[in-house]
Amino acid sequence: MATRLKYDEEEIINQLHQQATCRTAFGKVIEHYSEQLYWHIRRMVIDHDDTNDVLQNTFIKAWTNIDNFRGDAKLSTWLYKIAINESITFINKKKVQNNISLDDDDSFLVNSLEADRYFDGDEAQIRLQKAIATLPEKQRLVFNMRYYDEMKYEEMSEILGTSVGALKASYHHALKKIETFFENND
Repeated sequence: MATRLKYDEEEIINQLHQQATCRTAFGKVIEHYSEQLYWHIRRMVIDHDDTNDVLQNTFIKAWTNIDNFRGDAKLSTWLYKIAINESITFINKKKVQNNISLDDDDSFLVNSLEADRYFDGDEAQIRLQKAIATLPEKQRLVFNMRYYDEMKYEEMSEILGTSVGALKASYHHALKKIETFFENND
């Protein structure tokens, strides 16, 4: 079993900006962030295969823009921003392909969850995913980041460019809507 080397972000960023070590350093970035980005994207796009595509696009976009990363924010913040944008782009393309208004909720994605052979959740998990899919995009993002990723509001604020107060309000509204969904769908 391979042992994971210590991940030192400052050192990785230095290596990313040197031509001789850039590829190796980016491989370490992929190894370090793949799983958490996979699950973040998966909660947005639902389907396993679609998630892998969006994750791959996220890393491709990060690789092609690595020279633009100045290190003002954490690497994880930058990668989350890319993953979120790639997920939203994917969902919007899927809506267009399915002739669904871009203003409609994303509950159409839940149908793919029930058909996904990689999904191992129970009925309660499917119901929760259906409830989350009915949330507006921003509330869904905030809910997923807070509930599943256990991300602090300050970190979400950096990623989403939204005030902590607005994020807390979004999370509160999301919880209320999910609660209402469960009450109305018993």
